Amino acid sequence: MMSGTAEQLGGGAKNSRAGLVSLGYTLLYIVLIAVAILQVFPLVWLLFFSLKNNQEVFNLPPLSLPMNPRWENYEKVWSAGNIDVYFLNSVWITVVTTVITIVLGSLVTYAITRMKWKGSSFVLGLFMVAMMIPVHSTLIPLFSIFNKLHLIDHPLSLILSYVAFNMPITIMILLGFYYALPREVEEAAVIDGCSVNRVFFRIVLPMTGSVIATTGIINMIYNWNEFIFVNTFISSDAYKTLTVGVQNFIGQYTTDWGAIGATLMISILPILIAFLFLSDRIVEGIAAGSVKG
Repeated sequence: MMSGTAEQLGGGAKNSRAGLVSLGYTLLYIVLIAVAILQVFPLVWLLFFSLKNNQEVFNLPPLSLPMNPRWENYEKVWSAGNIDVYFLNSVWITVVTTVITIVLGSLVTYAITRMKWKGSSFVLGLFMVAMMIPVHSTLIPLFSIFNKLHLIDHPLSLILSYVAFNMPITIMILLGFYYALPREVEEAAVIDGCSVNRVFFRIVLPMTGSVIATTGIINMIYNWNEFIFVNTFISSDAYKTLTVGVQNFIGQYTTDWGAIGATLMISILPILIAFLFLSDRIVEGIAAGSVKG
């Protein structure tokens, strides 16, 4: 009799715990769905915004569908607005600077974490201090330097600036992952006759694919969305990027808001697609780089 009562009480406790767990998961999913809606809301609003004319932008509610979707806004900005040139400039400048930053950052991190030499801590400290330098405080000195080097209105000024400002954060992300790499693999390669360069490019670099994806997407987002350097160093349409190309539709007396929305929609698609394809690798890289040893 008593044993039966104990079993009933135990079963009731288990059912109660299972109910609480189920309720917790339900609340969690509700919160995640709400967060997802908040994240998607700006994209939906921007899509509707890009399909309206100026009257509809100001007279209709923000999330209302346009009365007559104006897909010609995209055609207009792509052909007449030079957005095709700005888009290609953004693509190749972003790709080149991201590749250079990742390669140089990986080399520096490898030298700091895997080699024993005097001054490694000092060099690491210099890169970490560089993270505290505000971008705006460097505009006048950089403009003066690039002007003396005849690099004003030249894409090389953007590439050098992006690489310099992205190196500290790239190294910081790579550090934890490189510290966690097993040294036995490198020692075995050295015993087999591999040089330092071959060890890095053939063994170490392929092992860091997940964290490279993380640093790559962070660099891409910064380079793609950067405005200050482009607006300061570049003046000709041949080298402008998408971020400053939006200004073409802002006139002294009129502003084509639908064209601006179409330009912004075009500008976010590459980064959005890259993030969707690399999201798993990004999370993996952040988790792997967060633990030392």
